Formats: sequence, C-alpha cells, structure tokens
Amino acid sequence: MRDLIRDIIVSIDPFDQLEAEQLQDVAQWIASGASLFRIQKPDIPPKHLVSYFILFDEQTRQVLLVDHIKAGLWLPPGGHVKKNEDPKKTVMREMKEEIFIQAEFIQNTPFFLTVTRTVNCDAGHTDVSLWYLLKGNSSKKLQYDAREINGYKWLTLEDATSADIVQFDPHFHRFVKKLLLRYPKYGKEY
Repeated sequence: MRDLIRDIIVSIDPFDQLEAEQLQDVAQWIASGASLFRIQKPDIPPKHLVSYFILFDEQTRQVLLVDHIKAGLWLPPGGHVKKNEDPKKTVMREMKEEIFIQAEFIQNTPFFLTVTRTVNCDAGHTDVSLWYLLKGNSSKKLQYDAREINGYKWLTLEDATSADIVQFDPHFHRFVKKLLLRYPKYGKEY
C-alpha cells in the first residue's frame, strides 16, 4: 500500500510552490516508514491521510462544500483513509456515508494535495489531504449525514474565490485557482 500511495503522490502535478513543497514533504514522510493511516481518533498518529472529494457541476460551474461540524469550516466532503485502504476507495466509501451518492470521478487520481494543521474540535494533528475531482449535479437535492454535516452549499467558482462568503479550508482558494488553470474552459483565471 505504501508503494501505491507513493505512486499516487508522484502523479500529482503541482500547481504552485507550496504544493510542490508539500508533495516533497509527503514523499519524504512516506519514504520514512511512518504510519500513514489514522489508527485512533483524533490524532494517532499525529500526521495521517485524508481523502477530500470536490463535487463539481460542469454545467453551472459550481462546487459543493459542506458545513463540517467538527472543523467549524466549509470544506469539501471526505474522510480519513482507513489502514491499508486505497484513497480512491475512501472517496467512494465517504460519499456513500456522508451524502449518500455514488462517486463519478472526473479524474481518477487526486487533483490536488495539501498538508494542513487541523483546527477546532480536532485541533492539533496534521491532515495530508488528497483532493479528488468528481462530477456533481447542483440541481439535485442532497441528503447528508447530520452527525457530521450541518448543511451544504453549491458555490460558483467566482463565489468560491470570495473570502467573505464563508470560512473555508485554508487551501480552498488555491484549489479553485488550480481548477481554473488546469481547466480554463470553466472561466477566467483569478
């Protein structure tokens, strides 16, 4: 599994200097032999893998964010990668558990990687987050797990770059910029 995770990391094309540095840090972390998977909530080991999934409606140019209860932020849905679980399978599992739909990938490998120190209820550990891009439909009403999510919003790419709309994951604006750069058909660059 360690080799698969390493190959997944290597497949990510960095967007900016920060992502390049974080990819290098994660490659070193993987090579170190450290445990990659959370084995005990909330923070054992203190650095572990997470899979985010961004539902993107290509027709309306909107992305889905959820009001995550523990984080106190608007985040992409997702969750911790279980021990020896393929991160793509984490996305499929978490989609069924959190928003009760099947995953339809735009891209089979992660689109983006971030390394983030957590805040609020789960503060104090580091999430290595693989961001997967999936097809979404903003016209369909979603059901969601109210134990983890207070609600959801579909945001246009323009609104998603506006810092005063909601409190985002600290790397979300960079994700949107990378999306617009890699897929220029979705709008102008910000």
